[in-house]
Order: sequence, then structure tokens, then C-alpha cells
Amino acid sequence: MMRKYVIGFALLVVNAAAVAAPLPEPWTRLVKSFDTTLANDRVVGGSVALVEQGKIVASHYYGFADPARGRRVDADTIYHWASITKTLNAITVMQLRDRGMLSLDEPITRYVPELRRVHNPFGSMDAITLRMLLNHSSGFQHSTWPYGDGSRWQPFEPTDWQQLVAMMPYQQLEFAPGSRFLYSNPTWIYLSRMLEQLSGDPWRYYVQKNIFTPLGMTRSYFGQTPVHLTSQRSSRFVVRKEPEGKFITDDLGGEFDPGITIPNGGWNAPFADAVAYVAFLTGATGGDAERKRRYDAVLKRSTLEEMWQPQYPAGVRETGENIGLAFFLADQGGHRVIGHTGNQGGFLSFIYCDPVTGRGIVGALNTNNEARPEGAPSAISIVRREAMRVFD
Repeated sequence: MMRKYVIGFALLVVNAAAVAAPLPEPWTRLVKSFDTTLANDRVVGGSVALVEQGKIVASHYYGFADPARGRRVDADTIYHWASITKTLNAITVMQLRDRGMLSLDEPITRYVPELRRVHNPFGSMDAITLRMLLNHSSGFQHSTWPYGDGSRWQPFEPTDWQQLVAMMPYQQLEFAPGSRFLYSNPTWIYLSRMLEQLSGDPWRYYVQKNIFTPLGMTRSYFGQTPVHLTSQRSSRFVVRKEPEGKFITDDLGGEFDPGITIPNGGWNAPFADAVAYVAFLTGATGGDAERKRRYDAVLKRSTLEEMWQPQYPAGVRETGENIGLAFFLADQGGHRVIGHTGNQGGFLSFIYCDPVTGRGIVGALNTNNEARPEGAPSAISIVRREAMRVFD
């Protein structure tokens, strides 16, 4: 039984049938502060949901997905999940590894020889392994597209592979490969190039067939929104401040082209599909043998556990996070919590879960405030910090 409570521009939904115990007190605190936090940061719309054993037990929706059309955020609102896509990419690599098609300790140049054009003051580019790309220790730069001044005519991201290849002779590694962590976006494009060679499928189609379909993520997609889902797509917004001090919220529409960077940040989906992904990560089968078979066909639990072993400190002191293979790992209240965040094109998001208890928390906003005073915390950072306390 679903119980709905409307509060101003917000909607609180509690799945009474799925709640076997009282909702955790940190969730209650999060809900109480959610609307104020988003309003203070001029966020147009956002959602957060508490997950237990693969099911949403409570959710909270604030504001609008499309204010121009009077469409509020609700359970069907489709967000862009940005860099959380990297975890999908890592799963595709591990699928090929488990099938004996590659080794994590072989060089990426075996599949992407163009990378030998990058300057490596520390040695040979052939020393960079697939594992280093998966745990962000390769030494490649953070940004995929380090050029441009933000003019509207410029592409959001590179639109084809040859643009990346053209940049390679003018780039160099940031540090000795395998020596430390540095979050890198282009590495995931290199991994997708490898997968396309080995599988024969374009990366986005491979994910659709080998992750989305078996996990029942029927409204997940890359690129342009399918026509039948356009009414559910959230617009994206950017807040800026004009020279005279006036705040302006630009509605950039829901669609944008991540270009060739889709493998590092292209996933679009409603909360139901994000929660289906959390259910897979936590192994929440509900005793369903067929669901377990499909989960194992996507990736064995032992391989997921391998991905969740700490590789390097990830530089987030307040949470003590480490990086595994794509996933970030945090110790929260004595629980190992795994997950990832996303930030692209105005959308911000996070997914976290405890694979042992089956609890998860999912959040997404559709607004990036670029006019926030320097040093002021963003809405997503405040919400994320509060959300993590559900694992205490």
C-alpha cells in the first residue's frame, strides 16, 4: 500500500507494505531538511528514495521537472545519472574478463594503440593496464575535453573519436601510472573502444542487451530520449548571476548530447530503474530463482566483491572514501557502503548501498547552481551527507 503526502511543492511517498520496520531516523531528518536545502540553493526539482531489499520503501519529491509546462517531479521523472554510468562501464569490462576475453593486467594500448601518442614522462604507455583505468590510477587527465571557453556554439563534449585522437599528442600523463588516484573521465571512453572491438557491438547497445534488459531496466537509455518517454524527461537548469547581481535560472531543456563521452556519463533513467540497479548490486532477489539467475548472468557476486575491494584512497577526507574498480567505498557507521556520484549538464545524482544489509539511498537533482558564493556547500553535497547517515 502506497501512502502519499503532499507538502507544498513536495510529495512524500511511503510504501507501507514494504516497510517491515520503522523508517530510520536519519531518513526522517533528511526528508525534513530536503525542501529547504534545495530551495536555498535555487534547485528547481529533485528526488530522493530509501531502498530496502531492492524496493523503494519511502521517497520524497520536490519541485518541478518542467515548470514551463507545470510538470512536477514524481516517481516517473527521468534524470540524467551522469558519471554513475562509469559503474555500468566497469561491469561490461568485468563481464568480458569473466568470459576469458581479456585480463585486467594487460595494457590498454593492446586495444587502443593510439594512446601511444600521449606523452609519458614516466616510461612506456604500454605499462598502463586495464586495471589502472578501472581504479583511476592510470595518470590520464581529469577532463575529456580540456579546451573551449564555454561558448554556446562549442560542443558539450567531443562528438567523435578522431577528436580525442587529435588531442593525444598534446597531452601527457599527470603522474606515474599505478602510483595514486586521480579521477579521470576519458579512460572510460578508451575502455568502451576496447569493448566494441571485442564484442562487435556499439557500447550503448552492448549495455542495453547485457545489463539493462536482464535487470528489467526498461526505461533506461542513452542519447536522445525515446518518444514514448519524452513526457517523463526532466529539464535541466543552471543558475547564474548577472553582473548587476540578479540571479537567473536558465532552462536548458532535457536533451543534450554527451557526444563520445556517453560511456563515462550517458545513462538516463527514472528512479525505478536506478533502484533496480541497486537491487542487483545488493543481490536482492526476494528468493526468486529466476531473478538470481539473471543477476548471475550479468555478473557473479564474487566478481562484484572483487570490484569493491579498496585500491587507493580517493581523497574524500570527510567520508574516508577509497576507490575500488569504478565504485567508491565508504565506511559509514561501521558499514561498507559502495556507490558513485554524478554531475553533468545541470544534473547531479548519487547512488549508495550496503550489499550486506540491502539498504540503499538514491538521489538526483536537476539544477546546478553556478552562482553559489565561494565556499558555500551545494544542495547535492548537503543532501548526500545527510543521506549517507541512513547507513549508521
